[in-house]
Amino acid sequence: MADNSSSVEIVEGCRLPVLRKNQEHEDEWPLAEILSVKEVSGRKLYYVHYIDFNKRLDEWVTTDRLDMKKLQFPKKEAKTPTKNGLSGSRPSSPEREVRKSLDLNLPSATPPSRGKTLPTPKRKVESVPLVTQVPPVTPVPSLPSSAEASQATVFPAVREATTFKSREDHEQLSSLTTLSHQNGTARRLIPAQPGRKRKANCGVPDEDSQDSSDGIPSAPRMTGSLVSDRSHDDIVTRMKNIECIELGRHRLKPWYFSPYPQELTTLPILYLCEFCLKYLKSLKCLQRHLTKCNLRHPPGNEIYRKGTISFFEIDGRKNKNYSQNLCLLAKCFLDHKTLYYDTDPFLFYVMTEYDSKGFHIVGYFSKEKESTEDYNVACILTLPPYQRRGYGKLLIEFSYELSKVEGKTGTPEKPLSDLGLLSYRSYWSQTILEILMDLKPENGERPQITINEISEITSIKKEDVISTLQYLNLINYYKGQYILTLSEDIVDGHEKAMQKRHLRIDPKCLHFTPKDWSKRGKW
Repeated sequence: MADNSSSVEIVEGCRLPVLRKNQEHEDEWPLAEILSVKEVSGRKLYYVHYIDFNKRLDEWVTTDRLDMKKLQFPKKEAKTPTKNGLSGSRPSSPEREVRKSLDLNLPSATPPSRGKTLPTPKRKVESVPLVTQVPPVTPVPSLPSSAEASQATVFPAVREATTFKSREDHEQLSSLTTLSHQNGTARRLIPAQPGRKRKANCGVPDEDSQDSSDGIPSAPRMTGSLVSDRSHDDIVTRMKNIECIELGRHRLKPWYFSPYPQELTTLPILYLCEFCLKYLKSLKCLQRHLTKCNLRHPPGNEIYRKGTISFFEIDGRKNKNYSQNLCLLAKCFLDHKTLYYDTDPFLFYVMTEYDSKGFHIVGYFSKEKESTEDYNVACILTLPPYQRRGYGKLLIEFSYELSKVEGKTGTPEKPLSDLGLLSYRSYWSQTILEILMDLKPENGERPQITINEISEITSIKKEDVISTLQYLNLINYYKGQYILTLSEDIVDGHEKAMQKRHLRIDPKCLHFTPKDWSKRGKW
């Protein structure tokens, strides 16, 4: 396919079809952009990014995989280039860049929301979360009878965001009517009492947790070890810089850039101690390090153990080296985060699997010691060798068990990665459906539950509960109130999913005492 490569020079920014194998191991020619060109032993290699594909699929390819007949040369830059090269961003200007740099230096600055600035309504606190999370759905003409309910009818939600007309419309979402198709019994929930006020959300608009992976804050928070920031998304950070990582008995192929020292990026394999996560340049250095390293588990306190699964709580201030090494490793598999070396304000919860050689890291999540946005997770990662085995949901479940002990509701920090979003959607759906299906009639009346009660039982933030019900198409509008409809397909799918979910957190095995970090000075 590269007959004309000798006469045409391919430069960075060119686009053309590139041969790759899809999931069915069939040949395909997706359009790709050339990000870099290098020559190794007289042979040219091209680093390509497949358009509309995740960056973890980016790779070096040889000339014979390029379709030169459809080569597109880069267009000349416009006078007002798009900011950071990201689609959908507003054009940059010197004034905006200066203003942004000033905002970054303000310690208590609130990240501005994307889009146009709208005038502030009097009841903004009550209207914003519900309008963005659950738009009104098509009114149902009549409540289905038990015979119709047995046919598993689901009323689809209309996904058009329109404003509510009154405060009462908002408050009806606090209480729902549930129609269950088990035994042909209808479950109704009475409307909430009027006059109940919603808790204020500090004036910060809530992001839709289902679409959060698309949102890119224009002014990143600078308080975390891994915080979302695309302002430094240049050509260097767009390219993977580590070829391979050896961690214990596993060899990992990184998905994204991670700022390991420059001299280590040219090595064919980067060696990590699986207990302290120190990086070394050769196998001999690793073997010498293992004779001196006394760790056989992550530093910190073991706060959970059941079977071979353990969780360790690690203070980012007391164990700074380990925390920074963990962040470097995690950045290889997290695209929406940028590494900062200030780990002091963070706690890290590392999940391990035990055998005769020690406690081997499976995954982890981090959380802020003090979060003003009710975040109970900052970053979360299951290492690739352990993915698709239920460990991701176990990490999520553990984060909510900690929130239950703390007596708080929590939500993950946005934006979520694509895989993180899928995991959270699945966990929220299973957890909420588990509660709805366990409801039983009381005194011959249909059972009742409110959004607030679901949130208190699960520690899932109210906005995430509402968005999950909307995602499952369970919410319908009938006679001035919102009802839930559980179809037979939903029930059967949930039961099958729960049968496959063997790994669960046992609260009895958790030994955790929350600390009040606001009274501990600088942590």
